[in-house]
Amino acid sequence: MSDISEELDEDRSKLGEYEGGRNEAGERHGTGRAVLPNGDTYQGQYENGKRHGQGTYCFKNGARYVGNFDQNRKHGQGTFYYPDGSKYEGSWVENVRQGHGVYTYPNGDTYDGEWLHQLRHGQGVYVYSETGAKYRGSWANGNMESAGEYVYTNYSFQGGFVNNSPRGPGKFVFDIGCEQHGEYVQSEQVAEGEWGESASTGAPKWFPKCIISLSPA
Repeated sequence: MSDISEELDEDRSKLGEYEGGRNEAGERHGTGRAVLPNGDTYQGQYENGKRHGQGTYCFKNGARYVGNFDQNRKHGQGTFYYPDGSKYEGSWVENVRQGHGVYTYPNGDTYDGEWLHQLRHGQGVYVYSETGAKYRGSWANGNMESAGEYVYTNYSFQGGFVNNSPRGPGKFVFDIGCEQHGEYVQSEQVAEGEWGESASTGAPKWFPKCIISLSPA
């Protein structure tokens, strides 16, 4: 879910209500509480008229951010509670999710890993609450990409991923003590694209090559 912007220029913010410390120039400074013209509220630290340091920003739609601010922006460690029940707890850089963080989705799924420009990017683990299955590995621009592992109840798949789907060489590892090696190949089902080019639309298909028995340790 996209974050809700709480940016207000200083002139407009002065139209709201404020109780708290001020500096010699009359700017908000130290600890204070503000009710903004749009109905949002902020309680926390200020520095020279800007939200700066630890604070809590509550949106009138029910969303809430608790954490660190830098010059009015979410920056550092903080937790954002979204109106749909989801939650992000982790690192922020200039108002966007960036660095390491944990996102809990409305359906109970969780992602624990790296973020870049609001998207899952880098190494991370996604857990599906309904089945208990999980993916751990590389992400790029919000999608499963490159090397990763899908872990199910009694087996796992290890291999490459492209745009959230397994692709290329890989193996299934079963708890009964064997591995099935093979390759995921894009289906040959083809459709004509918007500009007349051909594009594959089928799901990748698994082609097994061999089964290896695992020796007891």
